[in-house]
Amino acid sequence: MPRCLKEPGSTTRPKKASRTKPNPLIVSQNEKPSDNLDPIWKEYKQTKDPELRNLLIEEHMLLVRKISERLLMTLPKSIELNDLISWGVFGLMDAIEGYDLERGIKFKTYCSTRIRGAILDELRSQDWVPRLVRLKAHQINKAYKVLEEKHGREPTDFEMAQELGMSIEDYGNLQKESAPKTIYSLNEKWDEHQNEESMEKMELVEDKNSSDPVEYLNQKDILMTITRTLSRKEKLIIVMYYYEGLTMKEIGNILNLTESRVCQIHSNIVSKLKVQLDKIKKKLLL
Repeated sequence: MPRCLKEPGSTTRPKKASRTKPNPLIVSQNEKPSDNLDPIWKEYKQTKDPELRNLLIEEHMLLVRKISERLLMTLPKSIELNDLISWGVFGLMDAIEGYDLERGIKFKTYCSTRIRGAILDELRSQDWVPRLVRLKAHQINKAYKVLEEKHGREPTDFEMAQELGMSIEDYGNLQKESAPKTIYSLNEKWDEHQNEESMEKMELVEDKNSSDPVEYLNQKDILMTITRTLSRKEKLIIVMYYYEGLTMKEIGNILNLTESRVCQIHSNIVSKLKVQLDKIKKKLLL
């Protein structure tokens, strides 16, 4: 007999629904909250069964993801979607605990506000800019948009000061106070492709304390050119005097020369170097 047909008088016992669900952070795009969760809600409010709470969380994870994705569109690229979802889950858990069945409010409406609030609270806690500074920046942006729509162009500082009801000087101070420095992570990728081959911003930051490679090579070439005519003894005197910091007397003791003789040789070296430098300058000018 085909499986689709039942024998007369036969009965089929309904299978007991399993409460075991996948990880709530792994959300499928096709998941939707069940249309009727009232029995689960009533049983959970009476028993506070953790399994029932997890079931309610899993049923509303798609809502958490949608709210997180909408907020992510207005946030910097450094914010990760998974972080927003994690914070939203805490808001969902608080909403489940505080939801009152007798008030007759849909849970989706109630928890949406709690989820969004939990995410925004966490973002504010990580924001290093004081709230007053953000408020001042919002006032300037609001006045700017009003004047831009009114005149069809960018407003002047005088017009902005009038719109905000303050002097030009006070408006200038307000601009400074509302424009804090932005902090960027040097570990972020330079381009939008987040793969292993992408360069980090740290690799492209200029090190102003380091020497310019081109300038270093030019100086090295000039040094080799002007010291080419010096003897080995003269080069030793230059190294010991300028690089090792020895005195004329100490150099004389090492080279078995008198101090006055070392001074004389040093003067001759300086004269030779000046002549060579003058020749190089004339060539560069030509």
